Formats: sequence, C-alpha cells, structure tokens
Amino acid sequence: MIPNLNLVPFVSVDHMMKLVLRVGVERFLAELADYVEEDFRRWEAFDKTPRVASHSAEGVIELMPTSDGRVYGFKYVNGHPKNTKEGRQTVTAFGVLAEVDTGYPVLLTEMTILTALRTAATSAVAARHLAPRDASCMAIIGNGAQAEFQALAFKALLGIRDIRLYDIDPVATEKCVRNLQGQGLRITACRSTEEAVEGAHIITTVTADKQYATILTDNMVGAGVHINAVGGDCPGKTELHRDILLRSDIFVEYTPQTRIEGEIQQLAADHPVTELWQVMTGQAAGRRDARQITLFDSVGFAVEDFSALRYVRDKLAGTGLHQDLDLLADPDEPRDLFGMILRAAKPSPVGEAA
Repeated sequence: MIPNLNLVPFVSVDHMMKLVLRVGVERFLAELADYVEEDFRRWEAFDKTPRVASHSAEGVIELMPTSDGRVYGFKYVNGHPKNTKEGRQTVTAFGVLAEVDTGYPVLLTEMTILTALRTAATSAVAARHLAPRDASCMAIIGNGAQAEFQALAFKALLGIRDIRLYDIDPVATEKCVRNLQGQGLRITACRSTEEAVEGAHIITTVTADKQYATILTDNMVGAGVHINAVGGDCPGKTELHRDILLRSDIFVEYTPQTRIEGEIQQLAADHPVTELWQVMTGQAAGRRDARQITLFDSVGFAVEDFSALRYVRDKLAGTGLHQDLDLLADPDEPRDLFGMILRAAKPSPVGEAA
C-alpha cells in the first residue's frame, strides 16, 4: 500500500505525555534546551514579530508565528488566570510546523505540556549564561503549573539541588513538594517570599494573576542574584518592584514584545536592555562579576516554540506516538477540488474497502 504523504502527524496530550516519559523529563528538558540555544544562536535568520494578541477582561488569546525561511511554525495559546477556579488550565496551546516551499503542515501537536517544558528550558538556557557559576539554590515564588518544570530544568542544566518554594496558596506548595519528591532535590516549603529568597542564588517568579503585582520588593534582592522573571508576560501584569529593575542588568528575548508585556513595561521606552541571543553569540556581555544582579525578563517568544516543535518532530521518528490526520485535501487533479467532493459520494468499486 502506498503511504498517503498528505497525512499530517498529530501529537495528542496522551502521546506527548508518553513521549516525555519515554525520553525522561530531565533529558527532554536538556535536549530541548539545546534546540532553543541553537535557534537563538541563529536569531537573525528568523522572521520576528510580537505575538498577535486578543485581550479581554478575563485573559488573552495569542498567535505566535515565526519562520527561518525553510520551516514555518506558529502556536495558538491563551492565558486566563481565572480558569483555575473553574478547574481549568490557565494556559492551553497547540502548534503547527510547516514547510515553507509548499505551505503544507508537517506537524500538529498539543502545546500545553510542551509550552511548560519550553518555558522552563528557555529559563535554564538563559541562566546558564547569566546566573552565578556556583549557584546551587533557587527560590520559586509561585508554585502553580510551571514550578516543577522550572525546578527540574535548573537541576538538569545548572545542577541546582536546593529548591525553596512559596505560594500564597499553601495547597499549591504542597502539590509542588509532593511532585518533586524523589527527583534528587532538597525541597523547603517556606511561609513567605522573604523566607524563600533567603540564601537563594537564583530567584524564579512564576505567578499567574493578571495584575500589576509586587512579588519581589527591592530589599529582598541582594547583590549577585540572578532573577528569572517568568510570570509578568502581558500588558498590565508584572511581578517585580520597579527599583529592582533599575539595579539590574536586564536581558530579554525580543525587545519590541518585552517592552509591551514584560517587567520593563514599567520603565522608559529607551531603558537599555540586552537581547539574549547577543550574549549567546558573544556580541554582548552576560554576567560580568559576582555582585552583578542579572534579570531575565522572560515573556516567551515564537522562536522558542519553533525550537520545541522542531525537537518534537525529530523525536517522533519510530515511536508511533502520533496519529495521522487526514487534514489536507488531495484531489486527483489539483484544480478539481469540487470534483473530489462529487467522487466522495460514489460507491466504492466492488472488491475495494469502503
């Protein structure tokens, strides 16, 4: 039987979970991080635009497209913090990878789980270039859906072993402690942000509320700390006091998008920032000394999703962890699309399967 080349592999949530477990969570994060770094190092090859966002009082729905001229990718993603009160995810997503020369999609996949993995992998990649070399302890403020991925990514890429957790909801912290048991980490559940950041070399903020918040105040951040600011990722949503930004060297993914969505929306439009790809390629300095405060103002960018889609496509080979979708019309004559519909109504010839 001749294979139908117009079938598109689709990775469901179930298949994505099985793929992650087959590879191993930490190995998956480490390998995905290598794909992210590889694409950041060829940053100038990509089409880049701030994500296309539709904002409402309840949340945001976004499209995140990019292309390197050979392959095109995009992600559909939402952010609705209220969803957790209704037993739903704050973030859900799916993505597509396509060939530029034909426009045909070559992969359709869930990206709710994959986004959590790529966000953590990107955080750890940034920290590999910006955090203190001897970092061994990280505080995670906000213990929701992203927290475990952050902990394991920093363990896999930077060797972090001590994790200090805090969330305003103790149930979230209990969940995180439970999920991280047996992962080779020393976990401390803390009673306040101040307690959590004490002695931490890296501070990750990853809260969900869509508001101008002050999760970290200036007095909580000492010299030499690396801040991985993940939660402030849309207009009107921040986590850090402005004074922290003024004391920090700030690193971003794509400046035009971060000016709108990141912590730096609190600052003047010309406040100096450095794009992460410039550090990776040696065009700009990252961490210069032991007392420097570095801040990765992470909002997520389409190139990271492109990297994640590339990685999943490469890992699928031979696993069987996908379904083939009949997604592309394939008439006998490319111009005869209507005729294809008419032929579908005809009975199958005798001896052929329906």
